[in-house]
Amino acid sequence: MVSEIWTEKYRPSKFNELVGQDNIIKRVEALTASMNIPHLLFAGPAGTGKSTLALIVVKELFKNNWRDNYLELNASDERGINVVREKVKNFARTKALGNVPFKVIFLDEADALTPEAQQALRRTMENYSATCRFVLSCNYSSKIIDPIQSRCAMFRFKLLEKKDIERIIRRISETENLTIPLESIEILYEGSEGDCRRCINILQSTASVSPSITPELISTIISSAKPKDIKVVLDYAIAGDFQRAREKLLDVMLKESISGQDVIKAVQKEIWNLPIEPEIKVKLTEKTGEAEFRIVEGSDPFIQLQALLASFVLAGLGK
Repeated sequence: MVSEIWTEKYRPSKFNELVGQDNIIKRVEALTASMNIPHLLFAGPAGTGKSTLALIVVKELFKNNWRDNYLELNASDERGINVVREKVKNFARTKALGNVPFKVIFLDEADALTPEAQQALRRTMENYSATCRFVLSCNYSSKIIDPIQSRCAMFRFKLLEKKDIERIIRRISETENLTIPLESIEILYEGSEGDCRRCINILQSTASVSPSITPELISTIISSAKPKDIKVVLDYAIAGDFQRAREKLLDVMLKESISGQDVIKAVQKEIWNLPIEPEIKVKLTEKTGEAEFRIVEGSDPFIQLQALLASFVLAGLGK
């Protein structure tokens, strides 16, 4: 994937430029306008606007002085207790410059902080609340200890909807003079799965090849399994022809250079289009989850996918 040039270029700088998460944006904007935000916890999937919203809050609060009153730490790189005791505490104990009576510390990927660091952080948040506010961003709020969660106003982000992704794509296409038909937007949305950052990166990679963004070109860039190919594999399996299903699956994986996990995702989506009973669809979905778990744990992907195909053959035979 190309470097994230477009991701930074098209990063929103104001509240009204953000897409999706409308309820969260309204509430955070109201808090920012009061010039007295609480500690904030942004939880949700990657690429949904958590870091961008934190940066907008800081810029709205401090205007031109925001760099002097803002500390950003990526907790996945610096997550030990010493970071909290030294960097965070030293920054938090000093007064802010300007009219706002507090500084802001942004901890990205806070769920990667060790339990010890989180325990140290809870005391720092309490002791220096007069001079500092914390904004924590994480993918899984369950990994943040309860004492920190109780000290924060929590906002749960969700994956962007198709209409939100389309707005972003249209904005970029007008600026970069790209030709993007509706079919391409559909594939971009499916390929990004609601992740704005991933969508922009895919679009940038595709645009570096041609300004005409065709569905075929996007499929080549993202190397995802085509639904029609997976449908053929599953049709063979449901019909009881394990050998042809296996050969077609191998052909798809080798020709398209698709990983086992990508095939699993495509199979999971295609299950619900099969002409079988709902109860069998549920069982096959369970089998798909088991196969993905084994692949993630290090099992051979093709062997696991063959075992999954065998489950489809047995389902087609009513066993």
